[in-house]
Amino acid sequence: MTVPFIANHLWQSSGFALAGGLLAFVLRRNSPRVRYWIWLSASLKFLVPFALLVSVGSLIPRAAPHTVSVPFPLFPNTVIQIAAPLSAASDVTRAGPTELYWLPVALGVIWALGFLAITLVRWRGWLRVRALLRAGTPIELQIPVRALITPGAEEPGVVGFLRPVLVLPAQLLERLNARQLGAILAHELCHVRRRDNFFAAVHMVVEAIFWFNPLVWWIGSRMVEERELACDEEVLRTGCEPADYVEGILQVCRFYTESPLPCVSGVTGADVKKRLSAILAGTIALELSGAKKLTLATISVAVLTTPVLVGVLTAPVVRAQNATATVKFEVASIKLYKDDGVGDRGLHNSYRPQSVGFRCSLAFAIGDAYNFPVGRIVGPGSLTKEALWGALQQIYDIEARAEEPVSKAQLRLMMQSLLADRFKLTMHREARTSPVYKLTVAKDGPRMEESKRNGDFNMSASNNGFVFTNAEMIRLSGFLTGRVDRTVVDQTDLKGLYNFNLKMPDDLREGAAGVKSDGISAESPSAGAFAGPLKSLGLQLVAGTAPVDYLVVDHVESPSGN
Repeated sequence: MTVPFIANHLWQSSGFALAGGLLAFVLRRNSPRVRYWIWLSASLKFLVPFALLVSVGSLIPRAAPHTVSVPFPLFPNTVIQIAAPLSAASDVTRAGPTELYWLPVALGVIWALGFLAITLVRWRGWLRVRALLRAGTPIELQIPVRALITPGAEEPGVVGFLRPVLVLPAQLLERLNARQLGAILAHELCHVRRRDNFFAAVHMVVEAIFWFNPLVWWIGSRMVEERELACDEEVLRTGCEPADYVEGILQVCRFYTESPLPCVSGVTGADVKKRLSAILAGTIALELSGAKKLTLATISVAVLTTPVLVGVLTAPVVRAQNATATVKFEVASIKLYKDDGVGDRGLHNSYRPQSVGFRCSLAFAIGDAYNFPVGRIVGPGSLTKEALWGALQQIYDIEARAEEPVSKAQLRLMMQSLLADRFKLTMHREARTSPVYKLTVAKDGPRMEESKRNGDFNMSASNNGFVFTNAEMIRLSGFLTGRVDRTVVDQTDLKGLYNFNLKMPDDLREGAAGVKSDGISAESPSAGAFAGPLKSLGLQLVAGTAPVDYLVVDHVESPSGN
């Protein structure tokens, strides 16, 4: 569980609570039962992260017309940023990868101390209640729950929710007449039927975990008030005289005090003055109209199903039973490239209306097929970075032809199918919040030649670096990711194709002479090594943190025969 996950959950739950408060205000003239369930829902939201519902939806597979696919965002970035604004921490330049990040540790210690303090206070209160139960004397009453007369009880109340017990203070039966006692008992039995003790105990858990959030305590006070008003309303519905009920409550308040625990439902909870005024008025709140019931039902269904639907739509797409011929090449040739010192050793791709031609590493082919930065293709946790690139940096000559002319986007889909069929490639997309370098435009603007034709991308080695032709900035960010100690994220907002020569630092110059353009060194330098070469292009790397999408390779094999 990461800091951004916790922060987003707090943001979402707090927003849900405020929305619930607004809805409760709109329904203030309706039954308190409805408002109680609204506040209870706000409490339960703190225990159920939206991310959990999203993960449930992601377990539902979707068939795809091609063998392997990696899902891309189906929802506007604005919606994602509002729902999870803290996925990325604010930009913080860090001294180095070994710096101690003490703030999360300190916050964790403070939270643990608060949690422990509240737990101890609650436990102490529960021990007092248990002592009262042990000292109680059973009494026979015409009610469906067990009743005890307890000398130290502070007010009438129901204890427990599996086997509830009604606790009555000593001398209470002598101070109330039959009608008053009947009203008080009706109130307590209403708590039993509504399972108020159980839900109060659940909210006590929420308060202990999220003790630092004032909204949690606000929700708790609203739940107590609405549950007492709901029980008062139920007592009046049974035909109890308001005057008898009020006098019974006043007698209890005159001699006893409120229970020490919210999960011991009594009769003196919430704002007694407000309750007595409502009881004496003798009015029953308005029931929900059909339109309001439909609206509440729609909101409830939307809250539960929307995160699940997000998970379904963003889940990795699984293999279809029958892939259609439109996403497969008619013929395809894959040969391992052997450097004989003759011919072009540079990486390139070529998209023609009916065919593709590549000389590239497997990692490069994957990145091009999915239009994804090569440097962000990673392996599972059990596969080291070096081992992954050892498998994916093999250079291949790939030639493939379709049955008829198709678009470049369709050719990319066909490349995805080719990789899955011939290399047995399976992978999934994964978002991780991590330290990054952000590739941005320098103060004086870019100094690269914008390509005048929409041609195919090519990258070839030169004496002092690499020559990029018809390159998008995503190509450069992926290239740099393989050569510095952090992932590089393109934030230049440059949408065109560019031609430029990227000079390599002296200590990395040896790698420029070969074709291993996708390799990652175990001792990759920091962004400072490329400060000069990027400055000459009008670009720069800025340290920070950000949510980064990765393609995680689950399985890959040597290509099958042609």
